[in-house]
Amino acid sequence: MRENTVKAKWRAGEVTLGGWLAIPSTFTAEIMAYRGFDWICLDMQHGLIDYADAVRMIQTINATDTVPIVRVPDNDFGFINRMLDAGAMGIIVPLVNSAEEARRVVDACRYYPAGSRSMGPTRISVSAGADYGARANDEIACIPMVETKEAVENLDEILGVEGVDAVYIGPADLSITLGLPPGLDNGGAFEEARQAVARACKAHGVVAGIHADATLAAKHASAGFQMITVSIDFRGLIRAASDDIALAREQVRSVVSG
Repeated sequence: MRENTVKAKWRAGEVTLGGWLAIPSTFTAEIMAYRGFDWICLDMQHGLIDYADAVRMIQTINATDTVPIVRVPDNDFGFINRMLDAGAMGIIVPLVNSAEEARRVVDACRYYPAGSRSMGPTRISVSAGADYGARANDEIACIPMVETKEAVENLDEILGVEGVDAVYIGPADLSITLGLPPGLDNGGAFEEARQAVARACKAHGVVAGIHADATLAAKHASAGFQMITVSIDFRGLIRAASDDIALAREQVRSVVSG
């Protein structure tokens, strides 16, 4: 089985930077995977990616050194198992609000005795090697999301669940439950919660992660976050297309007016 270099970097105290995929395309996955991100996450909760897309995109990412991670739609044992069998090296689970829900995440991500994941290697029996079953519990990253006021209130209990490698803040949903507009970098109660997550993760020896963009990377890293999303496929496309059309129209206007 390949080493999960993201978990190795976390153990070494390093910050890992990731890309985010919502578009169901192997070409988009290939473009992102060759850019030098530590990990790439396939968003199956809010993105447009289905199971068949995800398998092909994981295969594409596996051609590089980038680690493939999947955000599943919900805390579903069978679906988590299926994405791990497809080759995901990490699982992000949304809306985990309690220790019991965090234990369900771990249970789905780990083989016995650490969990109840079913042994049914199909793709991974070919791609991951004969030692996958023996090493998967150590190499797979188990990542519940902390994205509600309730989750922050139960944070110590969630972080105390054995087998949780990291927690990942969803800023938009967390902001909403704190009475704020959705955003990546709200102040007030959101900033207090962000700092509380960082402190609690350090105390428990769990990695703090957060959904962000490149402009916020230094801010989050300085607070102790080791898992930071810095680029999203469709947002990059929107930005580049907007810049190109604006530049082209400006240049055309100058030619016509001149």
